[in-house]
Amino acid sequence: MRLYDTLTRQPIELPPPPEPIGIYVCGPTVYQRAHIGNARPFVVFSWLARWLREQGHDVRFVHNITDVNDKIYEAAPGRSAGLASEATGWYLEDTAGFGLGMPDAQPLATETIGEIVSLIEELAEQGHAYAVDGDVYFRVGSFDSYGALSGQRPDQVEEQEPNPRKEDARDFALWKATKEGEDTSWDSPWGRGRPGWHIECSAMAEQELGAEFWIHGGGLDLVFPHHENERAQSLAAGRGFARIWMHNGMLRFTGEKMSKSLGNVATIQEVLRAWGAETALLFFMTAHWRKPIDFSEQTLAAAQAQAETFRNFFREVGEGDGEPSRDGLAGVLDDDFNTPDALALFHEWRSRGDAASLRWGLGLFGLGGLAAADTAPSEVVQLAGRRAEARAARDWALADRLRDELAAAGWEVRDVEGTPPYRLVRR
Repeated sequence: MRLYDTLTRQPIELPPPPEPIGIYVCGPTVYQRAHIGNARPFVVFSWLARWLREQGHDVRFVHNITDVNDKIYEAAPGRSAGLASEATGWYLEDTAGFGLGMPDAQPLATETIGEIVSLIEELAEQGHAYAVDGDVYFRVGSFDSYGALSGQRPDQVEEQEPNPRKEDARDFALWKATKEGEDTSWDSPWGRGRPGWHIECSAMAEQELGAEFWIHGGGLDLVFPHHENERAQSLAAGRGFARIWMHNGMLRFTGEKMSKSLGNVATIQEVLRAWGAETALLFFMTAHWRKPIDFSEQTLAAAQAQAETFRNFFREVGEGDGEPSRDGLAGVLDDDFNTPDALALFHEWRSRGDAASLRWGLGLFGLGGLAAADTAPSEVVQLAGRRAEARAARDWALADRLRDELAAAGWEVRDVEGTPPYRLVRR
């Protein structure tokens, strides 16, 4: 299998199975409900881990959560720990809704403080870090290949964290002294404080995967400064760190990157409630992981239509039989994990009536429910009937409440022409 590497700007071949493959993916900074753009790395790398396991690799998939960060302090002065804990729970709940299972480990920065402090001490002893008034900074000038990941020349790097007492404007914080209003802090050799963002991931990755591992992933917006700084810290400390750097393209809302700061946000929770997990997963399949993906009512409706096409196929053919054809899927996924081509292959199998291959392929991407019979229990049918009556009576509040009851029971109700005037689909 070959995967494109941001550092070398070319595909790198993974070793054959059963070589162990460690995957570390940067997760969210938890201070509010995660938006659907945050879900793309979770989904893409969950799929990649599933495929590598299918091919016979021993995979350890790690997806961290940043629960101490400037953004959390700013969002909840005096109660950042409480907000981070609550938002962590939201993120775990929301990502579980995709039905892909959870990563093998989801470490928290707040649970890795000892390892973080030890790594900073090691960098300081080697001359790669220095303290200023309780802060500790990484010496960018001490690491010759700084800028290689992001393609920046070291002399053109802009100042990341202004402080007139730094040796070099490019240097970035490894440890930050406690400031007024910050309610979480830890003891350290440099005084009371808390870690910088970048050192958290260097320490968590090493704790979970060792000093060297195969794949480091995350969104394209993390290449600089986050991943550039992670790489510098870990390599300067003598670790091999990541062999392949994978960066997924951003999710765009009407042509712009989706972000909380821009305000053009739909949360994971909102999307899953409105469209269901299978539509969301098919939507993510439609774009190559390295490319941007446009989020809109139209693109989601198109994904939903594809889901219905697969469902209708299995309604007609039933269970089907035979052995799945695996070679074709390996051909497209082993070439830089091309999910749009995999989706095209699924439609080809559907056109040929190859139910066994299609059921197997959909299952790999968490879409096995599209091949399942949608036989709803009687109590669910009764709820759907009551909702149809409420809609006919234009009692929209009751109709919405019954729709939510159906969703809580694991079913999505869709309004259609005919009798009955709805279709029930398992979520």
